[in-house]
Amino acid sequence: MPPAATHFAAPVTCNFDGIPGPTHNYAGLARGNLAAERNAQLASDPRLAAQQGLAKMRALAARGYVQGVLPPHERPHLPTLRALGFAGSDAEVLARAARDAPRLLAACSSAAAMWAANAATVTASTDSADGRVHFTAANLVSHLHRSIEAATTTRVLRALFGDAAHFAVHDPLPAAAQLRDEGAANHTRLTDAEGRGVDLFVFGRAAFGDGPLPVRFPARQTREASVAIARRHGVDPARAVFAQQAPEAIDAGVFHNDVIAVGEGRLLFCHERAYVDQAQVLHALRTAGADLELLLVRDAEVSVAEAVSTYLFNSQLLPRADGRYVLLVPGEAHEHTHTRALLDRLIAEGGPIAEVLVFDLRQSMRNGGGPACLRLRVPLTALERAAVRGRVLLDDALADDLAAWIDRNYRDTLVPADLADPALLEESRRALDELTTLLQLPPVYAFQRE
Repeated sequence: MPPAATHFAAPVTCNFDGIPGPTHNYAGLARGNLAAERNAQLASDPRLAAQQGLAKMRALAARGYVQGVLPPHERPHLPTLRALGFAGSDAEVLARAARDAPRLLAACSSAAAMWAANAATVTASTDSADGRVHFTAANLVSHLHRSIEAATTTRVLRALFGDAAHFAVHDPLPAAAQLRDEGAANHTRLTDAEGRGVDLFVFGRAAFGDGPLPVRFPARQTREASVAIARRHGVDPARAVFAQQAPEAIDAGVFHNDVIAVGEGRLLFCHERAYVDQAQVLHALRTAGADLELLLVRDAEVSVAEAVSTYLFNSQLLPRADGRYVLLVPGEAHEHTHTRALLDRLIAEGGPIAEVLVFDLRQSMRNGGGPACLRLRVPLTALERAAVRGRVLLDDALADDLAAWIDRNYRDTLVPADLADPALLEESRRALDELTTLLQLPPVYAFQRE
């Protein structure tokens, strides 16, 4: 662990949200993501998706929370299509892919990098062996459309967190089924009374070994991947807990832990059916040092199916100065009878949840991504925040610039057939080229580096 300091400076959770990209569409690519499957082939509104995400970021920044942005990825991703044997000009590659392999074209056009909770796993400097903030970009090998994100994600993270005195950005784990890694959607940093971290790593299955497995849908995260990340980040084994998702929860649509649990600081808000041997998981967290306050939702109050359909737990917990929390939920959770009743009860009880904020994120929600999916939590001290490169920490001026950039560059309607339109590719590249200048980033996209 880092050398003991005279004064311990606890890092502050900074939320870096992914901006939905110009090709935001509903292709239904993610097996086990029930919302994505249900809304496949519907028309999307990329402009509205991006503006909805920006509205959430702007509101949190206005409340004093540190809010950053992560740029979209280049889509359609022509390098992948060319690697898969489609040749010719860019327009010819798109036309041939649309004719011969439309699902491959859809995979290479996905804007799923907007869900930054899958971008990487992050370890705070106070929790790592060398005293730096560590990042491992997720390999996302469970699905083709997500696996092609890893290279760009790594370049973006190195552009922002390139100061080696403060940060270490690792390559993704090897792209193998035994090392499936889905990023921070399966990682939660809880804290002890002094603000030092206790890491909860959640996995769906062990690649090597026995254990209960889901039947209906695949388990995306492996224990081996989570253990490897903790090891390379220098996490103290005594302060790390590895918990298995309940297989029946995965089969109900809980493809990531952040669909059934959210934690921040001392508070863990989760469903009673989240983990295998849940009582032991909670005991292990306390043994590891977590100053744990538990908000446990019973199945009789909100079922797992209801939690999945409303994304109740795919919410953001935001600490307040008085030690209580703001819970940011999607509109769907506020509209459903049972989840609304639960939220009302939490407020009425006067417990750790002081306030519920409701946001309309329907464009993202229809593809299976709620408030928590859209953000990557990065614990940073003031010194580390000052070392972040680029113009990516949100203020009013940047928010206004991004809103205008979205309006200039995004379509307000997109259907799957539009993915073959060469004009969409050119529009997307122009938009991303403009964005890297706006965010003061170096070239991070393949088309900029050719």
